[in-house]
Amino acid sequence: MGNEGHIAHISGPRRPRALSPLREHLRDTFWFAPSVGLVGAVLLWWGASTLDLEIVALLHREKAYAAVRELVSIAEDTRTIVTTISSAMMTFIGVVFSISLVAVQMASGQLTPRVVRIFIRSRISKITLTVFLATFLFSLLVLTSYESETDVRQVTSVPVVQNLLTMVLVALSLLLFIAYVSATLRLMQVGPVVDRITRETLRMLARQGTGGEGAEDGASLAPETGRVAHAGRAGVVLDAHVARLVRVARRQGVVLRLIPRIGDFVLPGTPVLAVHGGTTPPRWALRRTVSVGVERTFHQDLGLGLRQLSDIALRALSPAVNDPTTAVQCLDRIVQILAAVVRRPLGAVHHRDRRGAVRLVQNVPGWADLVDLGLTEIRAAAVHSPQVTRRMLAGIDDLLLLAPEPRREPLVRHRTLLLQAVERAVPSAPDRRFASSPDRQGIG
Repeated sequence: MGNEGHIAHISGPRRPRALSPLREHLRDTFWFAPSVGLVGAVLLWWGASTLDLEIVALLHREKAYAAVRELVSIAEDTRTIVTTISSAMMTFIGVVFSISLVAVQMASGQLTPRVVRIFIRSRISKITLTVFLATFLFSLLVLTSYESETDVRQVTSVPVVQNLLTMVLVALSLLLFIAYVSATLRLMQVGPVVDRITRETLRMLARQGTGGEGAEDGASLAPETGRVAHAGRAGVVLDAHVARLVRVARRQGVVLRLIPRIGDFVLPGTPVLAVHGGTTPPRWALRRTVSVGVERTFHQDLGLGLRQLSDIALRALSPAVNDPTTAVQCLDRIVQILAAVVRRPLGAVHHRDRRGAVRLVQNVPGWADLVDLGLTEIRAAAVHSPQVTRRMLAGIDDLLLLAPEPRREPLVRHRTLLLQAVERAVPSAPDRRFASSPDRQGIG
């Protein structure tokens, strides 16, 4: 049974991890890390409180009452600081994150609403909130450790270690505050945002298996024997639990085929899995193998990065914004992503078990799909901006140098359509020649 969960891809860079979908779903939440941090704060306080009890008990056994009196004096001196921390920390948290949410809202208005997801997935944001809340809770718990007993012979606990840890948490909070503000300000800049989108896309590509360009999903499979319909709420297909699907298919002796692409919108009753070569697995075995949500994620979605970059470029090219330089920055990254997949086998991805048998077929966008996604809408909106047309022509020319012969057609098509659109939109011949000259900086 333990061997059934091992998966391999055709030419895939690495096997999918069994907990990968769960990890990605937790990264898309903002509650998990702070909740773990609060539990950790309670455990840290319990450990520190136990240590303080042991220290005082040891001093009592050695009848070192002078040392106990000195510890009580130190703890009383720091009590005011701990009280101030506990009362101010929650206010500090509210002010910091209110300002940050305003900054994120401004960035989403200038670029695309989907940058909010970058904030949600940001590790520094989650770590900062976690440490802030942990410091607040820990300081409250420390205050409960103070005793009203004045006779040092009757004192059982002095929160010296707890106070020291409180100071450490405060210092850590201040350092994280600086890092958090810096990271949040970067969200308001175009360059870091499009770079973040590109890096997430390339990381997803490193996890994604490769397929066969032009191959139909079920062309080489056994006849279809059944289908499994989506029984949950309507939404976007976020990802497929590859390891679990392969394990179920192996136990059943069938091949499963994911019908919708990742990112497709599905309705209840829509077929999501096709079964080839055997009996349909029981529905309980396929529970939570295909995740459906309200917004696409980068986990397995090959086209999401191009979609977001295209959205940012389109908003920049709109008459209300008129920011062609931002569109050029997006084109830089679109060309980078396309260059990363220009020689990569695409199409249907075949996931195999450890014996080499195909158990899951998953369709991904082909080369022409990705080129159209990255260039079509920007090309239509860029005809009146020579900076963007020149950059797009230079990017297409660079991709033509990298692309093998079978993949040149979509690039040539977009280049021809762009030149034709410039010919129609620009009446002056010198302006047409200028707008039709490739330039990697747009107007360099």
